[in-house]
Amino acid sequence: MCGIFGFCVHSSSSLPESTLRSVFRDLFLLSERRGKEASGFALRNSGSIRVYKSPMPASQTVKSEIFRKTRFCFDNNEEIITAIGHARLVTNGSEALNENNQPIVKNDIVCVHNGIIVNERDLWNQYRNEPRLSQVDSELIPTLLYLFIKEEKSMLQALRRLFKEIYGMTSTALLFNHFENLILATNNGSLYYAGNPDVKFFMFASEYPILESVIKSQGERLIIDRQGITHLAPNKCLCLTLKTVSMETHSLDGERAQDEFSYLVSREPGKIDNVSDPRSREMIHYNFATRQLCGQLPRELEAHAQRCKEKIDRLQRCAKCILPETFPFIEFNEYGVCNYCKNYVPLRPLGENQLKEIVAPFRMHDGRPNCIVGFSGGRDSCFSLHYVKHELKLTPLAFSYDWGMLTDLGRRNQSRLCGALGVEHVLCSADIRVKRNYIKKNVLAWLKNPNLGIIPLFMAGDKQYFYYAHQLMKQHGIKLMIFGENKLETTFFKHGFCAVPPDFDAKKSFTLRLSDKLKMAKYYLGEYLKNPAYLNISLLDTTGAFLSYYFIPHHYINLFNYVRWDEQVVVSTLLRQYDWELAADTASSWRIGDGTAAFYNYIYYTAAGFTENDTFRSNQIREGMLTREEGLRLATRDNQPRYESINWYCNIIGIDYEYAIRTINAMPKLYGKH
Repeated sequence: MCGIFGFCVHSSSSLPESTLRSVFRDLFLLSERRGKEASGFALRNSGSIRVYKSPMPASQTVKSEIFRKTRFCFDNNEEIITAIGHARLVTNGSEALNENNQPIVKNDIVCVHNGIIVNERDLWNQYRNEPRLSQVDSELIPTLLYLFIKEEKSMLQALRRLFKEIYGMTSTALLFNHFENLILATNNGSLYYAGNPDVKFFMFASEYPILESVIKSQGERLIIDRQGITHLAPNKCLCLTLKTVSMETHSLDGERAQDEFSYLVSREPGKIDNVSDPRSREMIHYNFATRQLCGQLPRELEAHAQRCKEKIDRLQRCAKCILPETFPFIEFNEYGVCNYCKNYVPLRPLGENQLKEIVAPFRMHDGRPNCIVGFSGGRDSCFSLHYVKHELKLTPLAFSYDWGMLTDLGRRNQSRLCGALGVEHVLCSADIRVKRNYIKKNVLAWLKNPNLGIIPLFMAGDKQYFYYAHQLMKQHGIKLMIFGENKLETTFFKHGFCAVPPDFDAKKSFTLRLSDKLKMAKYYLGEYLKNPAYLNISLLDTTGAFLSYYFIPHHYINLFNYVRWDEQVVVSTLLRQYDWELAADTASSWRIGDGTAAFYNYIYYTAAGFTENDTFRSNQIREGMLTREEGLRLATRDNQPRYESINWYCNIIGIDYEYAIRTINAMPKLYGKH
């Protein structure tokens, strides 16, 4: 999720201010890839703590006057300098309100937090007498920790109680006004640290490659090599004594009541100053993901989908599956069976034993991650992470690429899984403001001349996923990547609307013959020339996405090539073991963490008479998982417009909700004769 980082140095160290400033700047900038929507830092020296936070990315913060004037040097006989920082990926609580940004300051505790506390509402209700100062779940950490310290009379026991109370992935760093200590704690292992007792220096970050890069860039000045980087394992905490830069680690799930940090040192409290730079608010365009949604659609616009349904229900459909006559390149034989059914090859999983044989050479027992699992937060990727951890007994590193359309529900489900499994989560965040602006420009261009073939352009921004996944493998020296790619989700029609016929021999959903790739590129080029509004600043990003998705080699193991995908097993496992969250506006568990799906499926349904749900249920019917009647019932249910999600989508990219729906409703229908 977010990136947290920091360092501590003793006055006896030989490190000059220029090196300390450079180290902190590098930590800041390298952590930015985990969150680009806000940033902040706290610096403790001269007995006081100065806190600065801003709705700017780290790359802007380090250029700010506040950062330039911040002194990373010793004076007034002080003994230590400690700095912590945060690069924010916004979930709940808009960054437009600075109290929602980090570091969080409360109860004489300065806190930076990575993760999501998914039982936030329940905890605030349980401790309703505690004042609340912001909209973010992170505020619970200093709130409850302070309360528990008073009740437990022990910092370690208070930390243990805190991590028992919260649910969801959490890694945190804490500075205290009353203690000469820095405390790190994590329940999923997204923390690494490195230190050199000879130079009295310590630093930490959310990822191993961040520290490795800092060490490499600083050379011999830190006198630390990458072998000195240590992983703070899941459910562990570290207490650093600032005066001596000595440390100790403890388990967060220990039970001994007499346990306490040996190096906890009390101090006379100093000042905590909140420093602000008024110009920072003039330098940024806010992400209004949390602002109030637009009002309800006019009744005649909502009624349009029902009128469409009456005609869609009269479409001819395959006698075996449920694909309608409007499906691209569909043909029916004399028995009413479509060519997609005739050419369908049943899935034959290779078996769990074969999968275990393949992954066995990659299994290590030193606690380091030995595989990367693609982790979108959807049901299949969540189940895959569960399976890799529990059934394959691997130590996975969960990887996500957030391009701005991962919903808060999806992020909460990611947090549930990683927190419960104790799995490190590396989230690479695009510049979400920029990405959403690209989406806005392309959607507005599309609305000028709606075209079913161009709809995948809305999702172009997520296709760099594979590029960053392979970069992560190189950074961590990991040779194994596992995805949970469900072949039942193969659609065909998205290429079909670009005049590309189905390739029934495709082994993977992203695979196209070279001739078809060129044909699709030609189709897009033609549409771009017809509608110059597509020739906007997103073009380079879109081109990169196309190349990344279709031309970069995709070397990974697909879990469901070996293990049979079973919807009931997948969903029941997630609900029963992880309290997995479902969406409020649909009974389906599919695509609920994807902010684009409700929008584009509304277009496909009202204009073409079917959606991804029809192709998915048709594949289940072909596999014998559903009867045709069950498949048709479920597709009909799941095709109902998700107006709340469509409203969110329009709002978050900044287009007019009513204008978008009105334009979509006016599109020519492929089933017009009905």
